[in-house]
Amino acid sequence: MNLFQTELVVLSACETGLGEIVPGEGIYGLKRAFQKAGAKNLVTSLWKVDDTASQKFMSLFYENLSSFGQLDIAFKNAGNELKKVYPDPYFWGAFTLTRFY
Repeated sequence: MNLFQTELVVLSACETGLGEIVPGEGIYGLKRAFQKAGAKNLVTSLWKVDDTASQKFMSLFYENLSSFGQLDIAFKNAGNELKKVYPDPYFWGAFTLTRFY
């Protein structure tokens, strides 16, 4: 798959940021596959997340991205806003933003 020049890939399903550790090679998983395909930025989750919290996070993320136009700010703001509704890290801590430079 050729994703060169793709600015952002968002995988909002559960455990999309996990992979298998291969000695001498690193971690094989969706993150590595999207990096090799050429995506520049990737949003994933590290564990099984609550459906309602995931939907809320993604909505907040896209709203912030639309308003501010910067991934880092949009991601951080979405997490901070979600913390107000769900203080427990289980609901917001699974989401990661990986930037491939």
